[in-house]
Amino acid sequence: MWRKFQRPLFNKVKRAIREFDLIEDGDSIAVGVSGGKDSVILLYTLATLRKITPISFNIKAITLDLGWGNDFTPLLNFCTSLDIPYYIKETEIGKIVYYDRQEKSPCSLCAKMRRGALHNYAKELGCNKVALGHHLDDAIETFLLSLTYEGRINTFSPKSYLSRIDLTLIRPLIFVYEEDIFSIVNKLKMPVVINHCPADGRTKRQEMKELILEMETNNPVVRDRILSAINNHIWTGKLNN
Repeated sequence: MWRKFQRPLFNKVKRAIREFDLIEDGDSIAVGVSGGKDSVILLYTLATLRKITPISFNIKAITLDLGWGNDFTPLLNFCTSLDIPYYIKETEIGKIVYYDRQEKSPCSLCAKMRRGALHNYAKELGCNKVALGHHLDDAIETFLLSLTYEGRINTFSPKSYLSRIDLTLIRPLIFVYEEDIFSIVNKLKMPVVINHCPADGRTKRQEMKELILEMETNNPVVRDRILSAINNHIWTGKLNN
């Protein structure tokens, strides 16, 4: 059973699972584990819920090795403690994006290639769903990125079906704020892998984080208001589009 300070997190995850029908009996869920705080807390939360929920599902953890020399040993030990099989998929994504292609804006191509590699490996392992660690702040930042850089009102969905590969993406942390994830990871001293990606911390998404912080100085509930707009005008009734 979780500790008292974890209850809000689990309640929000259970709300997402219930409202968006994210997990069903018999699901085999591949959890994309980068080693960052979001994917680590997602793995921990699903492992805990698996023990107490009436829904029967299994979990497999997948890490894509992009070639940056990250040490994934802490993740292996963490997965072992949770009784979750752990798989590392070696790729040349980092080499292709930064050295072969020498992309000036590498993040978009890197993300696209990582998605493809994760989806394909999940299918190889017999999974029907992939769980990603995107949280509420990610959804808000994506909304603002789409608005300011693309002129569109859009963000990712809590649940998306990929017909081409017959795989469903789920985001169980969709109602969880990043600051709550930070707090629990620190209190439980969960393993977080240092990311040696050359672009880490220097992205357009970081610009949106700073913009939101600036807006909150004048409107402390701005994130809640953006969430309401997203939930009412983007997610509602469009989960499988």
